[in-house]
Parts: sequence; structure tokens; C-alpha cells
Amino acid sequence: MWYFLIKQAAVDRAQFQALQKRTSLTEVELFNEPYENWYIFSVEKEAYASFMNHLDSNGIPYELTADRPNREEMLAGMR
Repeated sequence: MWYFLIKQAAVDRAQFQALQKRTSLTEVELFNEPYENWYIFSVEKEAYASFMNHLDSNGIPYELTADRPNREEMLAGMR
């Protein structure tokens, strides 16, 4: 499983819905200001390349990890 982390502000509603259809699981990590909210898209290994190509071709910035970060790790990365 691969985890694509995308800032909520980086995608519009239509892009978000399209991405949801391509993933196994979609989660939202909500943070208080001044931090940004994140989408976490879980993608099976077989769909990894096509999902990444879709993001790249649509200019959607992302972070990629093989291990799902917990809330504290995400918060530490924004500080």
C-alpha cells in the first residue's frame, strides 16, 4: 500500500472526487490554523504508477510514503 498526502487546498472538489474513485481509501486529517488540512489517499501497489501519473499530469503536488504517517508526524512536518 502507498499513501499519497495531498494538501486539501491543492485540489478542487471535482479533482478530489476523481481521486477518490482511483483509491482504496481516502482519509482527511483536519488541523487547526495555522496548519493545513490534508487528504490521505491509500493506493494499492498495482495502481501506484497510474495514480502518480494522474497526479503529475494534472499538476497536483503530493507527498508519497510507504508507511501511513500518524497525526503527530504530519504535524511535526508542518512546523
